[in-house]
Amino acid sequence: MLNRLRNEGYRALLFEHKALGSDQTVASQGMIHGGIKYTLGGALSGASEAIAGMPAYWRSCLRGEGDIDLRGGNILSDHFYLWSSSSAAAKVTTFLASKAIRGRVDKVTKAERPIPLQNQQFKGTVYKLVDMVLDVPGILQLLAGRVMESIYQIDWQHAHLTSGNQTEPPTLQVDIGSETVQIKSNALVLTAGQGNETLLQQSGANAPAMQRRPLQQVMVKHRYPHSFYGHCLGAETTPRLTISSHPCEDGSQVWYLGGSIAAKGVDLAPDVLIDHAKKELSTLLPWIDLKEAEWATLAIDRAEPQQHNFARPDQAYASWASGCTNVIAAWPAKLTLAPNLSNQIIRMLEERNIRPYGQSPQPLALPKPAIASAPWQLAFGN
Repeated sequence: MLNRLRNEGYRALLFEHKALGSDQTVASQGMIHGGIKYTLGGALSGASEAIAGMPAYWRSCLRGEGDIDLRGGNILSDHFYLWSSSSAAAKVTTFLASKAIRGRVDKVTKAERPIPLQNQQFKGTVYKLVDMVLDVPGILQLLAGRVMESIYQIDWQHAHLTSGNQTEPPTLQVDIGSETVQIKSNALVLTAGQGNETLLQQSGANAPAMQRRPLQQVMVKHRYPHSFYGHCLGAETTPRLTISSHPCEDGSQVWYLGGSIAAKGVDLAPDVLIDHAKKELSTLLPWIDLKEAEWATLAIDRAEPQQHNFARPDQAYASWASGCTNVIAAWPAKLTLAPNLSNQIIRMLEERNIRPYGQSPQPLALPKPAIASAPWQLAFGN
């Protein structure tokens, strides 16, 4: 968001109270996907269509041809796989071969399968998606490095938002040494994930409301030499298991497990969920030896605008907050939709005639935040 605003000529600052990308962003599996995993009920949906063009959008940025120059960003995998067991539902496999999603998914031959699925014991079907996987901490480092002069670490013990109303906008007050600096803005954009809830309250806003949809991911650190990026097609409309691979500094790698196992494991004790994950991997990929692997879990909340029945939002969300004049509450909903969020916010600013102007703000005597560590780095100490 900050890069887009600065590229458009806006005077913009970013304040971070922990590390850049903390919590939800670095807990992402890094997937830039086109919504095929939302079609496992055998039909297109609002969610699958809202996100369909995002892999192409991100690829253009990675080539330096998009709204943001992401050249130099590390792509962990240029595609993602969807694999099914021999008992997969015929309705879904027929749909995956249909004209409705041509160009977004292709069936692969045995020779084209990823190495973990080339074992003779595997009897299912494999599809290749246009999706890709990014090194999220690396992308954050790239983006922050280009606008670091506009990014500051903020300590909420020495800062607060004033409560605004329909005539007086909220402002940010920061103690810098013996001086209290008041930062006024035409638009205060809240993109703090679950932190938006508290910030909205402090600013005097009474809407929008936020929801949390929790997950408990499983991390498996191992010495199996081949990376893997895939969704396992199960009996439900969500992937039975999603695996993404992430390199460690000591030469090993971590398989980061999401999908139904992470959603259904929310209320399980970590050791119980790990035991379930071991059984799942043993069932789905019995030829892969993970006996010496290290295991850990990560509980994380997905912070989103409140939906009916706490459903998953289909699109990125940005809205002027109710009850104060200059606050935008924003949630991208998922990593792949972050560009959509930026587009929405810039359009909202233009509609209120908030235009780029003037030189950059004077620098503040505040520290710079670090890039957040990936959860597997914290869990396994690398």
